[in-house]
Amino acid sequence: MIYTVIDTFYLTDEQLKNSPSRKDDIDEATETNLRIYGCDLIQESGILLRLPQAVMATGQVLFHRFYCKKSFARFNVKRVAASCVWLASKLEESPRKARQVLIVFHRMECRRENLPIVHLDPFSKKYAELKTDLSRTERHILKEMGFICHVEHPHKFISNYLATLKTPPELTQEAWNLANDSLRTTLCVQFKSEVVACGVVYAAARRFQVPLAENEPWWEVFDAEKSAIDEVCRVLAHLYSLPKAQYIPVCKDGDSFTSSSNKSRDSQTPPVSKEVLPSGASANNDTVTPKAAASATINPDSGGSKNSVVKQALDMLKESKKVDDDPKSMTVAVEGEGREEPIQSKSEHRTEASGERNKERERDRDRERERVKARDRDRGRDSDRERERDEIDRDRDKVKDRKHRSKDRAKDSGGHLEKSRHHSSRDRDYHSSSYSSREKDRHRHHPYS
Repeated sequence: MIYTVIDTFYLTDEQLKNSPSRKDDIDEATETNLRIYGCDLIQESGILLRLPQAVMATGQVLFHRFYCKKSFARFNVKRVAASCVWLASKLEESPRKARQVLIVFHRMECRRENLPIVHLDPFSKKYAELKTDLSRTERHILKEMGFICHVEHPHKFISNYLATLKTPPELTQEAWNLANDSLRTTLCVQFKSEVVACGVVYAAARRFQVPLAENEPWWEVFDAEKSAIDEVCRVLAHLYSLPKAQYIPVCKDGDSFTSSSNKSRDSQTPPVSKEVLPSGASANNDTVTPKAAASATINPDSGGSKNSVVKQALDMLKESKKVDDDPKSMTVAVEGEGREEPIQSKSEHRTEASGERNKERERDRDRERERVKARDRDRGRDSDRERERDEIDRDRDKVKDRKHRSKDRAKDSGGHLEKSRHHSSRDRDYHSSSYSSREKDRHRHHPYS
């Protein structure tokens, strides 16, 4: 038989003092500050994601439980807070997408660190890295919890306790606020939710100066002890005496949601080459004059003596004078000018080619328009022909209907005539028979007539 024990994640004071963060040289004040900072992130993100308070409370309890097993130096507070929110939303049946959680935490970090608010692109490389890290951190949380993520909050006991003690109604909201603030401390991993609820009720009654029955220990009815209640009140008082929690970078991995983006940008920007200027200089010095060549050859640091350098310079000057006097130099210059002309002709050719391409494109467009118009005309002609055919068919149908109607009328008229003739013959027979009978009767009564 396998028995699963639920809601047994409670530590002693010695275990909290010897937490994994202390082993990584993180003092108590820094650990407390980071715990409060992570719970603030969970609370604020839950409000932005429009999650119920139960989801935020569950996420904060999971956050404290995880850092009782792991160190702040190995897992980043912001990434763990985001994973706790994502996991708690699924546990409390109010799920949110990973994209929504990442966008909210990215925007929160930009606001908290006064950075320019930039939308997180779901198709970027940074988003893919954040999403994989979110799911990986969620798996770490589930592994450390042993997949037992049942959480019992003190909120459900507060209303029952206050109704039993018959306290005024304004005490309920104060006790509820204290219960929410207690989730930023380690009370959820030190005491059961019934004990925390009793301590919260006691602290709220003291703040509003509402007398409770101390002669009769009412807390014993709710399975709590006076020492535990005093400890809860002390931890809450210490929480309110602390300043606002700030982020302290102690993690060895990625520091935040925006650090990966900065790294990716730095990796994408290519390094500036230092050889740009020499290459430009070499490009500009392709056409070197003889004087420049002479000055380039005259280098006092060279191994030759000064006399040899002077001789070389004089020889170079003589050669340059000969070249100036020689008519071939004119041809060279003309050739140089001729070399420059093709460059201009190339640019002109490019402009002409671009103009011809534009003209060809316009011609193609005109041709396509004419084709479309011709198609429309053909379609119009076809539609006209179809209309004419339909009209002709309709006329033929009308003529056929008229013929059929006339035939039916002729048949009907012929039948009526025959009936009328038959009736007239019968009438004649009847009248003749009646006349003859009358004559016979008259002759019988008047024989002499």
